[in-house]
Amino acid sequence: MTVTVRDLRPDDRADVESFAHVRHLALPHILWTPDAIVHRLAHTHPDARFRSLVAEEDGEVIGSAQVQLAYDSPEPGQGMLNIYVRPDRTHRGAGTLLVRASEEHLTAHGATKLLAWVLDEPANRAFAERHGYRASRSAHFLRLDLTGKTLPPLQSPPPGIELRSAADFGDDPRPLFELDAETTSDEPSDVETEFTDYETWVEENWKHPLLDRELTTVAFVKGRPAAFSVAWTDPATGRYATAMTGTARAHRGRGLAKLTKNASLHRARAAGYTTALTGNDVGNQPMLAINKWFGYEICASEVRYVRELG
Repeated sequence: MTVTVRDLRPDDRADVESFAHVRHLALPHILWTPDAIVHRLAHTHPDARFRSLVAEEDGEVIGSAQVQLAYDSPEPGQGMLNIYVRPDRTHRGAGTLLVRASEEHLTAHGATKLLAWVLDEPANRAFAERHGYRASRSAHFLRLDLTGKTLPPLQSPPPGIELRSAADFGDDPRPLFELDAETTSDEPSDVETEFTDYETWVEENWKHPLLDRELTTVAFVKGRPAAFSVAWTDPATGRYATAMTGTARAHRGRGLAKLTKNASLHRARAAGYTTALTGNDVGNQPMLAINKWFGYEICASEVRYVRELG
């Protein structure tokens, strides 16, 4: 049996579905759909040098990798590789081949610091360490059963606060872009991010196939977006995911993030979604507290591993 690595074939639906299947088996806490995978491959900014790779054994896709430069970070030379192998197809060399191909691609484009998320399990961590990576920060995956009774009651907005959906932005989502740029730059992370390119944001985020504009909820203060909770949905599986929740700096401490997320979760449940997913850096204690209040439970954790190249 021979394992080989190649690029994903975005025009081959079966190939993309196999990639999505591997990702779902290895990391079921994130929404993986063929349309979303193709969208990311087609619409990520060219400066990211983004690639999707598959490891194939005798015609069967058993491993996957998504590889890119952190093009939107003010710190140059950072490359990211996230590699997942089917849990029932490990110890065949697929992971090592994907690491090698990913590192070669990133270093060829100037990366001097490599970062990878690794599931917080002994075998996965040992694999990363064998390849010269050291552990950095951690994050949690969280899950909420929307069919249960843990969701807090729906709250009415206080005076002066209006809740709207992202669908109200129509073809001019720039105010939402500005809010996203401010809140994302303040998120705990070992990769600083700056959203400065509106057109790229529109292509990568506003037009993302998983984005549910009706369920994405925005709190307005004096006619301007002040907080939001971004919803991604997969109707085929009944799963809803919070892609981002944040509040503008001038409006923090007023409970607006909790207000928008609560409204979005209630609307998701009313629309028939049964499972809510999200993720938080362990350093984001305010958001972890909010999610605990909603009834989310930690279902898995991951560790960022880093390799500095000399």
